[in-house]
Amino acid sequence: MSWRKSSRSASDAKCVEVAIGLRSTGVRDTKNRGGDALRFSSRAFGAFVAAVKSDR
Repeated sequence: MSWRKSSRSASDAKCVEVAIGLRSTGVRDTKNRGGDALRFSSRAFGAFVAAVKSDR
């Protein structure tokens, strides 16, 4: 999977990166790229993003 972070994030390491795959999405801390990543099913991550967007 290819990791990316938002173009709106600052250049310091206070953000997360996301990798979107066919069946899952990974989220990791930019301060520890070699460490563990959280993995979510595509459906669960999609529901999370929709909930965040609806609460703006």
